[in-house]
Amino acid sequence: QVQLAESGGGLVQTGGSLRLSCAASGRTFSNYAMAWFRQAPGKEREFVAAISWNDGRTLYADSVKGRFTISRDNAKNTAYLQMNSLKPEDTAVYYCAARAGMFLVRRGYDYWGQGTQVTVSS
Repeated sequence: QVQLAESGGGLVQTGGSLRLSCAASGRTFSNYAMAWFRQAPGKEREFVAAISWNDGRTLYADSVKGRFTISRDNAKNTAYLQMNSLKPEDTAVYYCAARAGMFLVRRGYDYWGQGTQVTVSS
């Protein structure tokens, strides 16, 4: 089993930036795709971005393209989400997720972190 722990959330102004981190432990990290999801109050979980285990392929939700960048450092067993040009509608709890396999998908993730709050004020 893979254990995931997010960090880096906080309160920022509209137009500001944050970088979220997801530290992974347990199973070998290199065989897992990593992803970020978010959930705003009263709403369902929403896919944000995903990255493949080793070849750098990425997938983004339309709402964050051009503003957010997902990356990973396999040597550190850590994935990141760099969030720029933040908007109030980005306010949510952000969750890190992982799944085994080579394909990038928007669902079907097996392992989840505890979440970190991101609040963007206007």
